[in-house]
Amino acid sequence: MRLCIAAALFSTVLPCSAEPLLPESAIDQLVQRILAGTGVPSASIAVVRDKSVYAKAYGQARVNPKMPASPEMRYKIASNSKQIAATAVLLLAQDGKLSLDDKVARFFPTLTRAGEVSLRQLLSHTSGYQDYYPLDYVAPFMVRDTTAAQILDGWAKKPLDFDPGTRWQYSNTNYVIIGQIIEKVTGAPLIDFLRARIFAPLGMKSVIDVTREHWSASDPAGYSQFALAPAHETTIEGDGWMYAAGELAMTARDLALWDTSLIEGRILKPESMKALTTEVLLSGGSGTRYALGLEVSATAKGNRRWAHSGGAAGYFSRNAVFPDDKVSITVLTNGEGQASRAIAQGIEDLVFAPTADPGAAGALEHAKKLFAGLQKGDLDRSLIDSDLSAYFTDKAIADFAASLKPLGAPESFTAGPHEDRGGMTVREFSVKTATARLQISTYLTPEGKFAQFLVSRMPEARLPLVQ
Repeated sequence: MRLCIAAALFSTVLPCSAEPLLPESAIDQLVQRILAGTGVPSASIAVVRDKSVYAKAYGQARVNPKMPASPEMRYKIASNSKQIAATAVLLLAQDGKLSLDDKVARFFPTLTRAGEVSLRQLLSHTSGYQDYYPLDYVAPFMVRDTTAAQILDGWAKKPLDFDPGTRWQYSNTNYVIIGQIIEKVTGAPLIDFLRARIFAPLGMKSVIDVTREHWSASDPAGYSQFALAPAHETTIEGDGWMYAAGELAMTARDLALWDTSLIEGRILKPESMKALTTEVLLSGGSGTRYALGLEVSATAKGNRRWAHSGGAAGYFSRNAVFPDDKVSITVLTNGEGQASRAIAQGIEDLVFAPTADPGAAGALEHAKKLFAGLQKGDLDRSLIDSDLSAYFTDKAIADFAASLKPLGAPESFTAGPHEDRGGMTVREFSVKTATARLQISTYLTPEGKFAQFLVSRMPEARLPLVQ
């Protein structure tokens, strides 16, 4: 279903767009193909691009008896909750209640080396506290209910895995400490602070805390698989285990509202947004690719990406924000494995697909013609400009023919990506013959004539194994 953003849920954030900006049919095919291929029962997605949003659910929220998934259903977002907990800390810092440089000892002095570990190190997973939930399934002890205090007694009083700030190692224990600090400072349950300062202002009405508010029969069930066998309803964590490390559940639409608030800077002041989204460096100066509750990276084309994955028993999610492009991609599933990540990456590829290149076909045909002529020592000067014509002396033409003719006719001749430079279009072509792989580097003038046509051999990318 395509959503008109004049609907109440997005009315103040994402106005309705007259024309769709998203490849909806291709997204549908992608999601359906990945669900079928992985055996994950359902997915709920929300994709935002500028003022267009596409929210849709696919598959079965419950398998037996069947209950179709819908966009109104909430899924557990698990560790995607961490960026929201980090934002809560930054809000308290803006209020003057604490600082990212405060040490844990200010709040919980009995924890291991509490006087050396800062809140920033907790939020960036550089503290050294050991992870209490590293497994991707529910161990027997986690079926029993627990409390945040018990988690801290069991894991935050152990020796650190490394000196604070010297390494990056993902640890849910960090965020249990963070949740307890927020509650100590505010004097209220964590979910109450999040609702008052984040969810209510953004209109995120579906959010619940799964450690305090129980799942209902109208919510999707969580599923897992043994190897490649059919999905079965899974054993979930006991109450208390998720807490601030991954306690939230919501609709994909509501998580998209959160994403849009990051793009627009609606919740945090600019300096706090910078702290939330800036890569934290280790004490030695090396990067971590992690900020505060967010992975920070870029696409192959350099688009900035703030993202995170989440995994709880029976539920996996992937959420990515591309702030400079005003794009976000949310994928929530009621199954485990790689489906959520594969769907998110596939949608990313579709959203950032290269725009149509009307000059590609003509350039390819002219390149083929010019190459074939040069193999024979016959240069078609109507295809080139005066500069390239001067480059192709009799000696150059003879060398081209002598070296290219023995290679035989091309088995494949393909065009690569293009870009603009110096008032011309840069294009590269790849040629494969029976005995060689070649690269042709070209520049084309606005009139479509080649100003450069350089042929070189492509080196073998793979070296032989050392015996």
